[in-house]
Amino acid sequence: MSKLAVITPSYALDAELFAELHRSVLEFTSEDTIHHVFVPPGDRAAFARFEGPRCHVWVRSELLPRRYLRLPGTDLYVNYRRPWPPLRGWVMQQTVKIASAGMLDADAMLIIDSDTVLVRPTSAESFTVDGRLCLYRLENGVTAEMERHVIWHRVARELLGLPPAPSPPLPDYVTALTFWDPEIVRAMQRRITQVTGRDWLDAFNSQLHVSEFILYGVFVDEVLKADPPINTTICHLSYNHEPWDVAQAVAFADRLPQEAVGMMISAKSHTPAEARAAAIARCAQVVESS
Repeated sequence: MSKLAVITPSYALDAELFAELHRSVLEFTSEDTIHHVFVPPGDRAAFARFEGPRCHVWVRSELLPRRYLRLPGTDLYVNYRRPWPPLRGWVMQQTVKIASAGMLDADAMLIIDSDTVLVRPTSAESFTVDGRLCLYRLENGVTAEMERHVIWHRVARELLGLPPAPSPPLPDYVTALTFWDPEIVRAMQRRITQVTGRDWLDAFNSQLHVSEFILYGVFVDEVLKADPPINTTICHLSYNHEPWDVAQAVAFADRLPQEAVGMMISAKSHTPAEARAAAIARCAQVVESS
């Protein structure tokens, strides 16, 4: 079985969501799986209770070279070699996912958001077909109206030295739970360095608009031309931004696909904790009866 590392960027406001996620990681992954959570410097205390044999709490800046300086009282960093633009917190969350591939001992990385939980036993083999790791790719998922996604495709291609993308629709690679191959991530880092003539980390962090998921997906499809197996049902997703009550959350959980190992109700929905708990409990019932 492949050695798995679970990667979650988080922050203090999501600490309780992370608690439920981490509980599910302990329940549904193997004993040698370590959950790595990356948080801002001021938020480490909020996650100290999770530290243990199967959880490593990182301050995100631990992954940055010394040329990156944190602005006092903020979660902003500047590269003193090129101070503009500063490294913002949401880009930093993406950076740690890519950078961790070079420092963690793992055959596969499970990238999972704080507002997601595992609901079934999970391993790299959950996302593998004929010995090949799957890719999350939603065909024609990016339409012309999704302006930010279109920009993310453009930036990914620029970083990877590819010609411009065709007109939308384009594939969407963005999701709340997916597996990455660390060797592929390291190859992607080398490609960015080769194309830009800069450390991949500096080139990536200098972008105002960028998506780590689209970067990885475009690299696999357009640079490696790997033709990987595709899996878009690994996680039962809701990006709804309105709060759900218990009945709505349970109804969502009732639709859990048989192949899904995770469930995500977006934190941006501000769904109450009791509704989330009811959805998780309902998932357990669905899994037991399947």
